[in-house]
Amino acid sequence: MISSTIRIALRARPLQLLRRVPMRASRMISHLAASRYPINRLESNNARDDSALMESENVKPGHAVISTFDLFSIGVGPSSSHTVGPMRAGKIFIADLLELGLLEKVKTVKIVLYGSLAATGKGHHTPQAILLGLEGSDPETIDTGTIPSRYEAILGNKTLHLGGKRSIHFDMDRDMLWRWDQVLKTHPNGMRFSCFGEEGELLATNEYYSVGGGFVVNEKTKVDENLFYKGVDKRAVHGARLHQTHNVAEGDQTPAQPAANDPGHPPYPFESGDSLLALTRKHNLTIAQIVHDNERYFGLSEADIHDKLMRIWAVMDDCIRMGVSTAETTLPGRLGLRRRAPMLYKRLMRGFYPGIASPDLQLIGSASSASMGAIDAPESQTSLNKEGSAQERGEVSASGKMSRAPWVTGSFDHAILPMPPRKTMIPAVDFLSCYAIAVNEVNASGGRIVTSPTNGAAGIIPAVLKYVLEFISDDPEKSVKTFLLTASAVGMLFKRGSTISAAEGGCQAEVGVACSMASAGFAACMGASPETVLQAAEIGIEHNLGLTCDPIDGLVQVPCIERNSLGAVKAVTAAQLSMASTGVYRVTLDEAIEAMRLTAADMSVKYKETSLSGLATTVKIPLTVPAC
Repeated sequence: MISSTIRIALRARPLQLLRRVPMRASRMISHLAASRYPINRLESNNARDDSALMESENVKPGHAVISTFDLFSIGVGPSSSHTVGPMRAGKIFIADLLELGLLEKVKTVKIVLYGSLAATGKGHHTPQAILLGLEGSDPETIDTGTIPSRYEAILGNKTLHLGGKRSIHFDMDRDMLWRWDQVLKTHPNGMRFSCFGEEGELLATNEYYSVGGGFVVNEKTKVDENLFYKGVDKRAVHGARLHQTHNVAEGDQTPAQPAANDPGHPPYPFESGDSLLALTRKHNLTIAQIVHDNERYFGLSEADIHDKLMRIWAVMDDCIRMGVSTAETTLPGRLGLRRRAPMLYKRLMRGFYPGIASPDLQLIGSASSASMGAIDAPESQTSLNKEGSAQERGEVSASGKMSRAPWVTGSFDHAILPMPPRKTMIPAVDFLSCYAIAVNEVNASGGRIVTSPTNGAAGIIPAVLKYVLEFISDDPEKSVKTFLLTASAVGMLFKRGSTISAAEGGCQAEVGVACSMASAGFAACMGASPETVLQAAEIGIEHNLGLTCDPIDGLVQVPCIERNSLGAVKAVTAAQLSMASTGVYRVTLDEAIEAMRLTAADMSVKYKETSLSGLATTVKIPLTVPAC
């Protein structure tokens, strides 16, 4: 496990920004904390014996395994890298000040945002996230309804309550600096926190990098994540996670050594798709089973894993329900973008498409009675639908007037006659799109969300999983566990082999990765072999390579929301294609991940969540948004 560090004035080496402050050695906090806690001892409840579950074969450093519950974490919108990560960084900074006994000495705090954080931070709610994190709030537990009012109070009163204990003066214009023209070397999403005492002396400073998916690193972690980032308090983290290392090079400082009976890694470490596939063949396990047993190493019981997965799905499902049932009509921001999920859902639920309400087609929250959670159709639309049916039969309405014929665009005095309006008959796909849009509209409004694996792509996995549960599965709990555990394995491979940060790889790192994960999860729920599951994941990412991130006005709205809808449909299509052509493929998942890494490296910074080109510059604000 790698540490979270904080440099203290008179003890840490100098920063370029603070040349006049003499500093020396840095303090490694989690190394001390790691020695206080026992190493995990895995107890298997399976028929397999412990020796088989805890193989002690030599494993090269650099495996991809992290916890599923790091990839899927509960947070707030609209961005995992620009909202969730900065809020966690702020809370980590305050927690370290408390541990060092410096919080009561703080008079002022200075915040500097760099690169992509500065370029699109305002539209991504970065200032709100950092300030509320410094006040001690956590993305998983914060009341999302209080965020706007708390932020306005900070700006209006110019007062910041550090950790909820220490009140200081804070002037946004003076104390937060936006350096969009400067990028720190570790990652484009960099931020620096510094605090000063009564006499203006520097007390402590640290740099943090939000590397996507809510993960936070600093100078000492660089490549590896603070795997304790969710709890922040290192003393509350299981020993196995503190001792775990992913990328140990010769000469690197390592944490305290684990006990002799602990191999220092999960039972089934994998660093690539090929190695994961080899493990499934060697041990006759599915990908979901491999990930499940690795979670046991992190100190979780069977019941813990079940409860956590069900909790994640419950938040996803609530997010979908909130998105389709909200009374709000527009999303926040200058675009004034209209919400579409409620209208789309009402149309689907009222039987707008023929056959949608058939007994063998389950609707969201459906039961035998139409009154069980269904949303009524608008009266005007219902009457219009009835009139249309009457007109087709040549009937006269109750008012004595003929029903209005549908509007046809085009000339009838032409060799090519215009096509009359038709209603599509693919209700399952329409529900899939509706679910994805619903989640991302909640995300765009700063609501409760599951980072999966990022917020900008948070609609794809919930939409596809909901699709599985509503239209396919006959065992919902089994499907939820299989889907999420399988999807997380693919996400781990992308995190190790490429990136899940749009600031590093564009939208292919968010929507592309989420599409790949969802494809794998869908195929697994359909009973596909591990090889076919990984091929589905490959198809999911291959056709998202090169996707750019150019959000209009820095908001996670256009084109993000629609991309999630298309990503969800593409994920199901990719899985279906892989299952229809088992064993017939030329590109492996590992090759596709490497291609994504190279594409990300070659991509211009203008297309990496900076809003400096593409749609962000060609679309003028304010927009005229067409009706659905």
